[in-house]
Amino acid sequence: MARYVLKRIGYSLLTILVLAALTFFMMHLLPGDPFVGTKAIDESTKAMLMAKYGLDKPVWQQFLTYMANIFKGDLGVSTQYKRPVTTIIAESFPYSFELGMRALIFAAVMGVLLGIVAAVKRGTAWDTGSMLVAMIGVSVPSFIVGALLQYFLGVKLFQWTGQRIFPITGWDTEMSKLLPSFALSFGTLASLSRLMRSSTLDVLSSDYVKTAKAKGLSQGKIIWRHVVRNAIMPIVTVLGPQAAAILTGAFVVEKIFGIPGMGRFFVNSISSRDYTLIAGTTLFYGAFLVLANLVVDLLYGVIDPRIRLAGRKE
Repeated sequence: MARYVLKRIGYSLLTILVLAALTFFMMHLLPGDPFVGTKAIDESTKAMLMAKYGLDKPVWQQFLTYMANIFKGDLGVSTQYKRPVTTIIAESFPYSFELGMRALIFAAVMGVLLGIVAAVKRGTAWDTGSMLVAMIGVSVPSFIVGALLQYFLGVKLFQWTGQRIFPITGWDTEMSKLLPSFALSFGTLASLSRLMRSSTLDVLSSDYVKTAKAKGLSQGKIIWRHVVRNAIMPIVTVLGPQAAAILTGAFVVEKIFGIPGMGRFFVNSISSRDYTLIAGTTLFYGAFLVLANLVVDLLYGVIDPRIRLAGRKE
């Protein structure tokens, strides 16, 4: 098991280093520079700024400096905001993280429950309704869901009741956090419910479930003791990428609901060619995704005895 863990950690670190290198070189393929189109500065001032940020050096020298700084925990200074990238991430990511965690918890709980109900009640209205929700969630982007929630629960409900129950924008009260969290979770909820339904149906047709039924166990005990424990394994597998996608994929939702998260910095960094901020946020998001997958791998090794056995054989 220890060897399995060390291998996964080694692969994760290698992936982060490759991501850092690819991000750097792809970033420099963008046309222009961080100061192109800036009318307020002349060529001499621009040259001084390029030298200040080390952009006047050959690309290979910039790359070596960039990689050395990463190992020191230094992601550089944003050319647009004139602040350290680590400070920007530290101040904005907690908002994105809270939004993502709320959405992930809701999606995981409701997705698993809907999938189980759809499988157990296969062919009934429960199954049809659950899969209809899943189909809508997969088909409709989160920003469309967010806009619809704002219109019906923010604007129309206020017109009908005269009370602002769900704020349209902001992130300062519990009620203001409900709509963006649900909008962000809807697509993941739909995917998890479909996967859970398919996995549950497979487990329900297995021999040990048929044996449990023959022994006279109640349906509730069979579902919660035998079916859910085995059917949820595929959910655990995809939770890593899904978690990273939710926690880092809220750019538009944050913009729609006016949430001061990392999304606006990431989008603005690309449009302004802010090299250090592009590299820093991309590396942070990528490392978060790798870490989420690593946690899932290790968790899978704990849950599934076959993984531990394979680790010993290796």
